Amino acid sequence: MKKLLIVVVACCAASALAAAPVPAPVPAPASLATHEGDVVLHDFHFASGETLPELRLHYTTLGEPRRDAQGHVTNAVMILHGTGGDGHQFLRPQFAGVLFAAGGLLDPARYYIILPDNIGHGHSSKPSDGAHAHFPHYAYADMVEAQYRLLTQGLGVDHLRLVMGTSMGCMHAFMWGELHADSVDALMPLACLPVQIAGRNRMWRRLIIEAITTDPAWKDGDYSSEPAVGLRNAAGILLIAGSAPAQQQRQYPTRDAADAHTDEAVAAVLKDLDANDLLYQVASSRDYDPEARLGEIRAPLMWVNSADDFINPPELGIAEREVGKIPHGKFVLLPVGANTHGHGTHTWAIAWQDYLRQLLAESAPGG
Repeated sequence: MKKLLIVVVACCAASALAAAPVPAPVPAPASLATHEGDVVLHDFHFASGETLPELRLHYTTLGEPRRDAQGHVTNAVMILHGTGGDGHQFLRPQFAGVLFAAGGLLDPARYYIILPDNIGHGHSSKPSDGAHAHFPHYAYADMVEAQYRLLTQGLGVDHLRLVMGTSMGCMHAFMWGELHADSVDALMPLACLPVQIAGRNRMWRRLIIEAITTDPAWKDGDYSSEPAVGLRNAAGILLIAGSAPAQQQRQYPTRDAADAHTDEAVAAVLKDLDANDLLYQVASSRDYDPEARLGEIRAPLMWVNSADDFINPPELGIAEREVGKIPHGKFVLLPVGANTHGHGTHTWAIAWQDYLRQLLAESAPGG
């Protein structure tokens, strides 16, 4: 099959962006029924050589599994969150209100939706549970392996209709396409690049790591109270990394408004942040490098980035170069507009749902 590249070029004028209204998010369905649980993986071996006698993985599900005559689940969809997130983030109106609503593209009446909390995140095992800096130094390969075992050993799912991932989850989606090529019908990575994390992307991550580890209050991870200076600096870097210039200029058009938002946003991040958890989360990307195996991805893949993404800037030209290596890969660059929110566009489904519709149609079994 001929490889197809789709690139939507950003062409909106700045004046139009400033005047464009941001649509109100669709409310999440009030009747959205979820189930939460934990799967314990025993004697889990990490790529670092470290082990845990018990690794707890928390998950949220919507809908019910449907099985074929051989007992295999046929309607499972796994959606993977980004660094510092958890499965609950996909229940927010801008995502669930669009996709999980009755008749939506991922209506739980049709699909069995699985939202894991990755290692080190949410209610899954993480440093702040008590091990602190003695927790195993997990990496992306460990997270993907844990996802696979959660599905196969915990939930009885050996095949996925779709793997969708945002940011870190986007990177995991590429890894799924390579490591478990026969276990998934379609892939939708949102907001990432399938190359080793380098350049500015590596720099801001390293600055977060050093902000925490050079704070004397960190005490090699055995602190009794959070290293406040290091965490505040880290939170500031995170604020910029996730920024959307056009949206923020419109929402905070004065110096005082921008200052007030900065204070509020950093305070909100610091409220529930643990230094070791963040340190491990950011450091876990160190082994990510799927570039050499992109040609092994057999499932149809719809890859979407936005032009206002600080973390994955389009001027690098990496996406246009790499998508050609994926046999059934398509790349979409969303132009900056009222529906884009910088890196966070990945969870505003209104911006890219038409491409999900296309992917589901093209990858339908028997299609």
